[in-house]
Amino acid sequence: MRFEFCPDCGEKTQLKEIGDEGNIPYCSKCGKPLFDMFSTCVIALVANSDGEIALLRQNYISDKYYNLVSGYIKPGETAEETARREVKEEIGVEVRDMQFAGSFWFAKKEMLMLGFIAETSDKRLTLSKEVDEACWKPAREALGCVHPEGSVSYTLVKKYLQTLSD
Repeated sequence: MRFEFCPDCGEKTQLKEIGDEGNIPYCSKCGKPLFDMFSTCVIALVANSDGEIALLRQNYISDKYYNLVSGYIKPGETAEETARREVKEEIGVEVRDMQFAGSFWFAKKEMLMLGFIAETSDKRLTLSKEVDEACWKPAREALGCVHPEGSVSYTLVKKYLQTLSD
């Protein structure tokens, strides 16, 4: 989101050169730059001890591809806390171990996604209202079930597959 008006005083912003950042919306009245804002989310690949990955079908996202667990970071939460919370909320499993897998820019929604690979001992899936269906798939099959190459889900599944072959 690019600021046209100051969120504090309502004054129309003007572009001002701010060091190496270039021209940034600036409120002359408050005397502060207003850098662009975007949402920050987590996405978690959840794997069980049998090397299966939890895949979710959320029809409001896609009725063709499966998704991984994802959700918005709430104020006051760390990315790790959000990932654990979202996994518990969406598929009802506890994460026993989790590793940061990278950050990804999702241009379509203008959001930064922080990716994790999470491990669980739980195999029973308990779905939230926002999940239409979920299942465990062998990791090698999961690659063909998620959005195609270039998507964050595809990238995380590939990264997980690499850990299995190391």
